[in-house]
Amino acid sequence: MKLKIFYLFALVLTSCQGQNTLSTNSTKAMDSTTKYNDLTPQQEQVLVNKATDRPYTGDYYEKKDNGLYICRRCNNPLYTSEDKFDSHCGWPSFDDEIKGSVTRILDADGRRTEIVCNNCQGHLGHVFLGEQMTDKNTRHCVNTSSILFVPKDKTKELPEVIK
Repeated sequence: MKLKIFYLFALVLTSCQGQNTLSTNSTKAMDSTTKYNDLTPQQEQVLVNKATDRPYTGDYYEKKDNGLYICRRCNNPLYTSEDKFDSHCGWPSFDDEIKGSVTRILDADGRRTEIVCNNCQGHLGHVFLGEQMTDKNTRHCVNTSSILFVPKDKTKELPEVIK
């Protein structure tokens, strides 16, 4: 049953509109009645108040295990370990996201592009293009406080996305 829910969720994600859109405003309003996962003060600072983890301090920047990275706030699957690479920047780096999971928002100064969870609008980090670090030429620089790693053998037990 859990596997069917996971596949249904994956199907819904792949059919979502607006994936990878570049916008100046968040497209999804946060509902004050929605219950999200409990967060530590640091996780709340990053996900809600758009703070940044200190480099080389998170649990995931050197992690090489197979699995899935989900939003720590709402359980939305964001990245797979297959898209993770070592950029030597001190934060977890991915050259692709799960289709429909991340929204790009141009920073007010126009110099950087913020990435947020498409489900809860939680701040993940920034995306950089044109650095020639991978064949996809993309680097999602993600705060460890924003994500939770689920080992590949535990993805069948993945909690539903909170909506």
